[in-house]
Amino acid sequence: MDASTQALQIFDDIFTAELMANPVSQTFLGIKQDYDKWSDISDAAEDKRMQRVKGHLAKLATINQGYLDAQTRLSYELLEADLKLTLAQDKWRYHSYPVNQMYGQHAMLASLLINQHQIADISDANAYISRLNGIPAVLTQLEVNLEIRAKKNIIAPKFVFPYAISDSKNIIKGAPFDDSNQASAIWADFNRKVDALTLKPEQKTQLLEQAKTALVTKVKPAYQGFISYIKTLEAKADTRDGVWKFPDGEAYYKDALAKTTTTELTSAQIHTLGLTEVARIHQAMEEIKTKVNFSGSLQEFFAFMRDDPQFYYPDTEAGQAEYLAKASSVINTMNSRLDEVFNIKPLAELKVKKVEAFREKSAGKAFYEAPAPDGSRPGTFYANLYDMKSMPKYQLEALAYHEGIPGHHMQIAIAQELTNVPKFRKFASYTAYSEGWGLYTEYFPKEMGFYADPYSDFGRLAMELWRACRLVVDTGIHSQKWTREQAIAYYVDNTPNAELDAIKMVERHIVMPSQATAYKVGMIKILELRSKAQQQLGDKFSLDKFHTLLLKNGPLPLTVLEEQVEEWIKAQSI
Repeated sequence: MDASTQALQIFDDIFTAELMANPVSQTFLGIKQDYDKWSDISDAAEDKRMQRVKGHLAKLATINQGYLDAQTRLSYELLEADLKLTLAQDKWRYHSYPVNQMYGQHAMLASLLINQHQIADISDANAYISRLNGIPAVLTQLEVNLEIRAKKNIIAPKFVFPYAISDSKNIIKGAPFDDSNQASAIWADFNRKVDALTLKPEQKTQLLEQAKTALVTKVKPAYQGFISYIKTLEAKADTRDGVWKFPDGEAYYKDALAKTTTTELTSAQIHTLGLTEVARIHQAMEEIKTKVNFSGSLQEFFAFMRDDPQFYYPDTEAGQAEYLAKASSVINTMNSRLDEVFNIKPLAELKVKKVEAFREKSAGKAFYEAPAPDGSRPGTFYANLYDMKSMPKYQLEALAYHEGIPGHHMQIAIAQELTNVPKFRKFASYTAYSEGWGLYTEYFPKEMGFYADPYSDFGRLAMELWRACRLVVDTGIHSQKWTREQAIAYYVDNTPNAELDAIKMVERHIVMPSQATAYKVGMIKILELRSKAQQQLGDKFSLDKFHTLLLKNGPLPLTVLEEQVEEWIKAQSI
C-alpha cells in the first residue's frame, strides 16, 4: 500500500470514529446505525472526544508526508490543522449559550425527528419511539451544561429566554399533550410517516400507542421540567450582550473571529472594513434611487421600500404559497442557465419549504439544510414566512440564489458528492468559505443579466448591505460594548429592512459571536481572488473553470483557497 492510500484510509478511519460517536450526525448523513439514540452531550463525552482527537493526531504523525501526492497532502494539512484547532478551542468549552433562539438541543430534538428521521419500515418507527423515550436524558444533560456555565457567570441575556420557553411550549402543544383537536408537530409527523407504511392495522395501532405513551409520559414532563429550569436561569440573566462579559472575553472573541473568518483580521480591521463597505453600497443604492425617479433622501427611499405594500405578498396562507412558488421559479430559471457559468453541478435535488410553525417565531430569515448523501433526502431551502413584512419581494431573488442555486445547494451538495477527496473534506465546515460563496452567488447573477428589475437589484444590494452592517455590529457588540438597542438602531438607520429583521439579526450576533462576519469577509476574498486571476490570465480566464476550482475541493479555509487559486493561475498561464 502506497503512502497516499494509507493516508486516505487513516483519514476515513478518523472521520468514521467521530461519526460513530455522534448518532445525530449519522442521521443527518442518512446513516441508521444508531437510529434509536441521541448524541451524548455531557462533559464526560466531550472529554472522550478530546482524547480521541489526541489519538487522531498521533495516527496522522505516522504518515510520511514526503510520499503523499498533492491532493492527499492537502487533506493531511487540513485535517491536522482542524484537529489542532479543536484541541486549542477546548479552553473555550463553556463560552457559549447551548440554549438560544437560533439553535439548541431543545429545538433540535423535535426538528430532527420531523425533518431528518425518515420512517421506511417498522424498525425505523421503533427507533423514532426510542428517541422519544430518550428525550428526558438529553434535556437533563442540557440542564447540567447550562448549570456549569451559570456557575461561571455565563448565562444568556434576558431576551433569549422567552424564545426558548415559547419554542419548548410549542413542542408540547396539541394532542396528545392536551385535549386540543389539533395534533402536536411531533405527533402529526409520526402519524403521517406510520400511515405511509404497509403494515397490518394492529401493527400501526401498536406503534401509535407506544409513541403516544412516550410523548405523554416522557416527552411532556421532560419539557415541563426543562421550562421550569430555564425560568430559574432567566431570573439570573442580565442585559449585557457582548462576550466581553465572559471570563477572558477579549481573547475568546479574537479566537472566534480567527476561526470564523480563517484570517488574521482584527476586530478593529473588520469594523473599519464594514464601515467602508456600508458607505460604498449606500452610493450604489443612490444610483438606483435615481434610476427609478424617486425624489427624496436615501433614508426616505428606504422607508418607501420598507413600507409600500407593493413590495410584499399578503400575510396569508395564499401569500406564503405565492412566495414559495416564486422562489422555486427563480431557482428553476437559474438552474436552466447554469451551463453558462458552471461545468460542475450537484446530483441532489433541491426543494423550497417554509419553516415549521413550532420554530418559525425564533428561527432566522432563511437557511439551507443539506441533502442526505445517499439521495434519500433532497437539499432544502427554508424560508421563514412567520412575518411576511420581513420577506420583501425585492429580496426574494438574491435570497433564492444564496440559499438555493447557485449558492449553498451547489456548494454543499457538490462537496458531498465529490469522489476524489476523503470523507472529512466532503462534510467540512469553514463559515467564511461557505457563506462567502453564498454572498458571492448573490452577486454574479447580475453579470449574467439577472436582477433586470431595478427594485430586485436594490434587493441584492440591500442584502449585501445587511452583511456589511454585520461587520460593524458584531464587532461593535462584542468588542466595543454596544448595547442591543444601539446595535438595532444601526441596522434600522442604515438599511431598508424591517425593524423585526434588525432585532432578529442583533439577537443572532449576541448568541453567535463572530459568525455573521464570515459572509462579507468571504465574499470580498473570493472577488479579490477572481479579480487577480482575471488580471493575470486575461483571455485565458474562464469563469466556469474558476467556479469549478472553488467547488471541486470542498470547503477550505480562505488562506488555503488563496493558495489553490494562485497555483491554478500558474497552471493556466503555461
